Amino acid sequence: MKQIVVISGKGGTGKTVVAGSFASLANQKVMADCDVDAADLYLLLHPTIKEKHKFSGGKKAVIDKDRCTGCKKCMEVCRFEAIKEIRSQIVVDAISCEGCGVCKYVCPEQAIRIEEVVNGEWYISDTKYGPLVHAKLGIAGENSGKLVTVVKQNAKLVAEKGNADYIIIDGPPGIGCPVIASIGGADIALIVTEPTLSGMHDMERVIGVAKHFGIKTVVCINKYDLNLKNTQAIEEYCQKSNIKVVSKVPFDKAVIEALVKEMPVVEHSDSSASKEIKDLWDKVQEELKDGK
Repeated sequence: MKQIVVISGKGGTGKTVVAGSFASLANQKVMADCDVDAADLYLLLHPTIKEKHKFSGGKKAVIDKDRCTGCKKCMEVCRFEAIKEIRSQIVVDAISCEGCGVCKYVCPEQAIRIEEVVNGEWYISDTKYGPLVHAKLGIAGENSGKLVTVVKQNAKLVAEKGNADYIIIDGPPGIGCPVIASIGGADIALIVTEPTLSGMHDMERVIGVAKHFGIKTVVCINKYDLNLKNTQAIEEYCQKSNIKVVSKVPFDKAVIEALVKEMPVVEHSDSSASKEIKDLWDKVQEELKDGK
């Protein structure tokens, strides 16, 4: 079983377009949407939820109003300014609270407790393409990296149970904790970039993250023909970094039309982008056979 993670240095490069097309092209696979802060793979795959689970990624302080005497010692030590006095009552701002527990430690009345909070959900769903494990992090929810790990672990369990050949992971953009959690244990990372200055800069950063963790990395330049000069610069950088550019997908209005219809572009039409993405899938499989 091989894990393929599709990532990007920045948002909007077409990462989910590629991951959704791979879901359509691959046989015997499980999909995992690890972009838990802004999950959108479900828009293309139309899942039917079979299992729903709560996710607790942090802790918050809770004040027992019956015990609280209003001494304000908790307010004095809270470095996050999460404890405030409103209408003569001491209350906790759940958004600002980091659950560090200092307030509980200093409270002379033992009126404060630290509780786990539910700040997201994760799901196991069925789609016409196969199982999908995905999640939704609550507004201002923390520990998205931890939720990504939960999604990946359960995708692996589903894949092992169904004897799947692939786990196709739609990873998050950027280089933060969720990205690190997404690429951990992957057999190959496909970086989808675009020929813009921000796309080039952020691609370099995420390549550095993948290299640090020893993940085999290949690059796809999406909408490459919008700026051929920048495309050439990306190719030159990748060549110096010993990274293969395995695909250059042209700008294609068929992609937009497919997104409007909420379907993978490879199913929408046999357009130039569809043909290139199909070829990209073949090349990714070849890279997996070659190993690291």
